[in-house]
Amino acid sequence: MTVTQTLFNGFKTANSVRVAELHVRSGREALRNVGQGVLLDAVTAYSNVLANQSLVEAQRTNVNFLRETLGVVQRRLNAGDVTPTDTAQAEARLNRGLADLNAAEVNLAISQATYAQVIGNPPGQLRPAEPIDRYLPRSRDEATALAFKEHPAVLAASFDFDVASTSIHVAESSLLPTVTLQGSASHASEADPTISTLRTDQASVLGQINAPIYDGGTAASQTRQAKEMAAQSRQVLDQMRNQTRTAAISAWVANEGAKVAVTASESEVRAATVALQGVQKEAQGGQRTTVDVLNSEADLISAKARLIGAQRDRVIASYTLLSAIGRLDVKTLALNTPDYLPEVHYHQVRDAWHGLRTPSGQ
Repeated sequence: MTVTQTLFNGFKTANSVRVAELHVRSGREALRNVGQGVLLDAVTAYSNVLANQSLVEAQRTNVNFLRETLGVVQRRLNAGDVTPTDTAQAEARLNRGLADLNAAEVNLAISQATYAQVIGNPPGQLRPAEPIDRYLPRSRDEATALAFKEHPAVLAASFDFDVASTSIHVAESSLLPTVTLQGSASHASEADPTISTLRTDQASVLGQINAPIYDGGTAASQTRQAKEMAAQSRQVLDQMRNQTRTAAISAWVANEGAKVAVTASESEVRAATVALQGVQKEAQGGQRTTVDVLNSEADLISAKARLIGAQRDRVIASYTLLSAIGRLDVKTLALNTPDYLPEVHYHQVRDAWHGLRTPSGQ
């Protein structure tokens, strides 16, 4: 039996373990970044379904209004109060409303299919979505600072840079000597009684030091390659930080702009509603034409569509900002759903010396 133990190998083993652990930490951040994308896709799909449902209802209300307007115009035509031109205009607006309703229903069907793809189930009774301002930073500077510190893409790139830096030491270990200790023991027995020695026991301990003298430049070239890879990883880290800062600023500005858009759209809908009511009363008194009523209704439906879109964008923008600072996850949102814990899996396999099955039993 012979046992060989390495006592020193130029710190290659320790640095290799460090590289593996850094790969694990980088993988965790990559997983967290994918999780953010999945949650943001879910929020977008959810908000699109709600928005398209509201648009369909608004277009149906518009079609009902246009049908009633057409009926009133036809009765007034029979009474001689209006001309056939007014009837044709009302019919044209009704047909346009039907086309807009059909387009809204098509968009709703598409958004429902996208929802089923992202969520896994078709949408049921969806509750109105709300922005998540309580989780968001209070200033643009705070948003960029959090993105630099907590965004998983930046952290993953940072760990990748650490991997490349530590890999330099792994490559340099080939230039250092190695020390090994070898112990051997043997036992031999003879069954022949004519031999004077019936049993032989031997044991030895041997220490070895191997120092590299010439390897054709392999170790040196590998060290240079590792240094170049580290420089490249550093550039990737700087680029990722710049991209994250730009994304955080863009998300912050978009979120603030969405707030203004919602407020303006709400005011527009209120004003358009009052305007339509006034034009209808004036038309009944003969001071407005049918075209004025139809135009006022078109202004109102356009304002409602802009409000619905602004409300959807407001919700998505708040979640996008949370994603830009690296906090769009199950824990921050306190979601009632199981979450994958990579630390648990890591400790299940870290010191496993044997076995082919994964922790899940595969």
